[in-house]
Amino acid sequence: MTDFVQDADIWPTLREEAQRDAEQEPCLAGFLYESVLRHPTLIDALGGLLSHKLASETMSSMTLLALAQEAFCREPQIEGAVIADLQAIIHRDPATRGYSQPLLYAKGFHAVQAYRIAHHFWITERHALALFLQSRISEVFAVDIHPGARIGRGVMFDHATSVVIGETAVVEDDFSMLHEVTLGGTGKVGGDRHPKVKRGVMIGAGAKVLGNITVGEGAKIGAGSVVLEDVPAHATVAGVPAKLVSFPAESFPALEMDQRFECGAIIESATLTITEHPGN
Repeated sequence: MTDFVQDADIWPTLREEAQRDAEQEPCLAGFLYESVLRHPTLIDALGGLLSHKLASETMSSMTLLALAQEAFCREPQIEGAVIADLQAIIHRDPATRGYSQPLLYAKGFHAVQAYRIAHHFWITERHALALFLQSRISEVFAVDIHPGARIGRGVMFDHATSVVIGETAVVEDDFSMLHEVTLGGTGKVGGDRHPKVKRGVMIGAGAKVLGNITVGEGAKIGAGSVVLEDVPAHATVAGVPAKLVSFPAESFPALEMDQRFECGAIIESATLTITEHPGN
């Protein structure tokens, strides 16, 4: 289990972990030097790592690094989001051993941070570049996030393979989901057509949340579910189509990552309407 550190101590801790690993595994020393130890800051290291991963014959790592640095410089809040995302992984994933692990090896973390760069270019009207970056991120990480989507901080995409998030989707802070989740549309509908996911939501593996619907604060969506209607705050839904099955024991299921349902009996509800939550 990783010891948690304050935000300001993440970079020194990460460097210590990289130095330790370089001494224990000399064959990794060059990689760890290039990825971590030669950099003065966390954001510099992240830019270098992403630029190498996303480089291709079409766009060099040096060009990508310059783009990353431009985004980080013009959107200084990105660094705070990066730190919050690292803390989220450390707090929520028992398989994570140290802050260097997600930075170096977690493609869900990489995909989200690369999306943040693409999103910067989308909102500054450099749409062609943002879409190019989206395509490359999808190719490299198997995570397809439209650069127009809005994603908060303190998010964890666990494993992340085959995640799809549409253009008008909104994901608030303290969010967790697993692989093969789609936040998509219902068909050939234009305009605002993707889900709005409130704070503290957890979505299980393989779930599909479709349409311009709202997933309320602190809700939980079971693995493999298909959600086509609004999900009330602090409710657990599951099934195809998803129905209300229980109420989460915690206010923000994303922080606990508990995939189980809290009630044995399924609550039949076609409208997913809650009149009273036991925790209120």
